[in-house]
Amino acid sequence: MWSYEKRLQFPVNIKEPNAKLAQVIISQYGGPDGEMGASMRYLSQRYSMPFKEVAGLLTDIGTEELGHLEMVATIVHQLTRDLSMEEIEKSGFANYYVDHTIGVWPQAAGGVPFNACEFQVKGDIITDLHESMAAEQKARSTYDNILRLIKDPNVCEPIKFLRAREIVHYQRFGEALRIAQDHLNSRNFYAFNPGFDRCDSCET
Repeated sequence: MWSYEKRLQFPVNIKEPNAKLAQVIISQYGGPDGEMGASMRYLSQRYSMPFKEVAGLLTDIGTEELGHLEMVATIVHQLTRDLSMEEIEKSGFANYYVDHTIGVWPQAAGGVPFNACEFQVKGDIITDLHESMAAEQKARSTYDNILRLIKDPNVCEPIKFLRAREIVHYQRFGEALRIAQDHLNSRNFYAFNPGFDRCDSCET
């Protein structure tokens, strides 16, 4: 169960509409390395994680990613809410407008809609944690690309905040990987979990 606090994790107050920018930023809503995929990845990976502290971390970060998804949606909404039809046509936003008007819908910057292939859950402890670390770096790279395209400080600041959180998450998943490896290298783990398959790759 989640307790919803009715405020954004970081304030978003965009004054000038910009449909071109919205089409770029929406990739972090429903794109291949966006916040929706991140949240679903971690909240799904936790079920096959046998170590409580690591499962708890996946839950915490997966929940925070929902808050980041809300931030990205708010940014896209504020960048498009006051567009005139002339601005929609000039900015190349017409194709999106035909299907969704100015509703916020999960897709990549290239127009590809979100689907479950955007995130991976393997059910292997080490594989999933490496997947999570890589995902955070890819999201950080995407935010770097977005920041190169932004001039409006009202858009820059929340994007910078989101980028910074990707770095923190990467570090936290690195800590989780070390915790998991310590557990897997422990004789006690296998003594109390006889059904868990022991493999050479888990001991490296």
